Amino acid sequence: MKKYFLIVLSSLFLFTSCSVDNNNPEPQTVIAQWNLIKTTGGIAGVNDEFSLKTIVWVFNEVDFEIEVENKNTDDTKQDALDSGTYSYSVKNVEGKSFLTIDGDEIGRYTITGNKLVIDQNDQSEGSGADGFVYTFERTIQVVE
Repeated sequence: MKKYFLIVLSSLFLFTSCSVDNNNPEPQTVIAQWNLIKTTGGIAGVNDEFSLKTIVWVFNEVDFEIEVENKNTDDTKQDALDSGTYSYSVKNVEGKSFLTIDGDEIGRYTITGNKLVIDQNDQSEGSGADGFVYTFERTIQVVE
């Protein structure tokens, strides 16, 4: 079970250190950044969109923390989390993966290509009602 959890987590949150430039003797770190690009749903039926780099989540799978940088200044938009560091965990139930942040289950997540979708309406112990669906796009940052 622990091995399965690590495999799923590794595929979910690309956070690796590797050399990107074989001609550069200095090691480089590649960090996957998840950019919130769209929030839909809720009671009011919101459909909020965000530019890349406005709201960025970086998952640290060593410490099980999410670093959030939220530069959204429009209080009318649903943007999930404020800037800060949050603990997280992943729960797998019947082949589905669910994200918990600071002890609260956020919802089911799926990754397809460079897209991460977190659906608050799909919970590990039933369905939610009038939750939000958060769509993220992955970008890569290279740190030398």
